[in-house]
Amino acid sequence: MKIIARIRTAFSEKFGIPRQSGLVPTCVGRIVFEPEYRVPEALRGIDGYSHLWLIWQFSEAQRDEWSPTVRPPRLGGNKRMGVFATRSPYRPNPIGLSSVKLEGIEHTEEGDVLVVSGVDLLDGTPIYDVKPYLAFTDSHPDAISGFADGVRDYCLEVNFPEGLLRLIPEGDRDAVIGILEGDPRPQYKADGEHIYGMKYGEHEIFFKVSGGVLTVTEVKAP
Repeated sequence: MKIIARIRTAFSEKFGIPRQSGLVPTCVGRIVFEPEYRVPEALRGIDGYSHLWLIWQFSEAQRDEWSPTVRPPRLGGNKRMGVFATRSPYRPNPIGLSSVKLEGIEHTEEGDVLVVSGVDLLDGTPIYDVKPYLAFTDSHPDAISGFADGVRDYCLEVNFPEGLLRLIPEGDRDAVIGILEGDPRPQYKADGEHIYGMKYGEHEIFFKVSGGVLTVTEVKAP
């Protein structure tokens, strides 16, 4: 397996990354190809597609041993499910799959760069392959999504004081709010006065959650 590219995103740490691709459409990334693959012909025709599949490596989640069961955060971290019935990063092979929207192609000194949205990848994540998304075969509107069907509409109400929100660059605000609405807390959650910290780009956002309401308490700007 060869690494063909790496993605650049605003996520410098795992905490806060959307749990699935497409959940926060305003999260943008840039796919920069490795020198060997900076060949314009390799992207010929890709601008005819609106969405792409990314096959990538869980580079920060490798373990020497795998577990047949995991505890999905959306089930509160208290119920075990089979690893192959989840999208947990702790798998026999640390391979991820994401569907992203192609926003455009930038011509740079690093070759042609794919700008994509709806990303759920850590900054620097190795990309193994890029494939077109084909709606007529890849989309299954009537598919049953197991336990995920019961939690897909889960959302926190976000209280982001205006004075703190202004510290976030205007172009990043929708992405940050979308991430917070999706509840970035770990599988073992603590309500009340527990303060969490999440990095997005050069900013660090601190918040607490009580009764389904997430309140931002502090924003540290660079």
